[in-house]
Amino acid sequence: MHEHAQPGLRAKRVLRLALVLTGIYIGVLLVAGVRAHSLALLSEAGHNVSDFLALLLSWGAVYLQERPPTATKTYGFHRAGVLAAFVNASSLVLVSFFIFYEAAQRLLSPVTVHARLMIWVAAAGVLINGAISLLLLRSARDVNLRSALLHMFGDTLSTAAVIVGAIAIAFTGKTWIDPVLSLGIGAVILWSSFGIVRETLNILLEGSPSGMDVNAIAAEICAVEGVRGVHHLHVWSLGSNTHALSCHIAIADIPPSLSEPILQAVNARLAEGFQILHTTVQFETAECEVTNGCVIPLHGPRTPDCD
Repeated sequence: MHEHAQPGLRAKRVLRLALVLTGIYIGVLLVAGVRAHSLALLSEAGHNVSDFLALLLSWGAVYLQERPPTATKTYGFHRAGVLAAFVNASSLVLVSFFIFYEAAQRLLSPVTVHARLMIWVAAAGVLINGAISLLLLRSARDVNLRSALLHMFGDTLSTAAVIVGAIAIAFTGKTWIDPVLSLGIGAVILWSSFGIVRETLNILLEGSPSGMDVNAIAAEICAVEGVRGVHHLHVWSLGSNTHALSCHIAIADIPPSLSEPILQAVNARLAEGFQILHTTVQFETAECEVTNGCVIPLHGPRTPDCD
């Protein structure tokens, strides 16, 4: 119990600190962006607002994930973190398109910006967001915290880009650099969010976990002595690091006491080779479509019999 509680406690502390620092920096960005007439800084403020909400969602999800299963939530609350990650990544997509729109407007109607103020504020942002990213990196073990890390790491890169752009404006006087820089920030935000959206959607749609080959899992089960075939095999994720499996396994017509070692061997291989700890296995002793409660569906996923 201690091994699971400690990472969760560390994650909550990191997220609380990140929330406080991000909230302070949002205020600085808004004031500086208005005073410097910088769309890049205001874009960063909008991005950081989404970061603040992302961190808040992740913080709440960490608490929910630790709650035990209930009579109505028999799998527990592992999906809370997945939902938070999906919302976080989706919000980034919306933020990026808003930045694109504002940058296009600024290109059509250029505004003089104060490069020196941009440099100082962006430098502070690199330090703050970089520190938060490093703290999250040490705790980012699931997709929920990785989505928050992605927000903060993207901020670190974009604020560094603001510094480069501000220096270029200071030396050249070209005000179009500011909105073009915003377009680049928006593109980075949009690209970085797609991976999280794809991963969370796969989990929510109960697809096979990323990197897991169902045929390889079936072959591993078939390698257990006494297994004659594997059917109706399903693998899905309860959370980003919690996977489940259900299947029908054909064995010889033997007493239940003799089938228990087969079940233990199957579970041991699944845990060691694929980190699948939640399994539901139904043994079958007849090759049939429907015989005495033995059901092998004719449609849907079906793996070949063991050689």
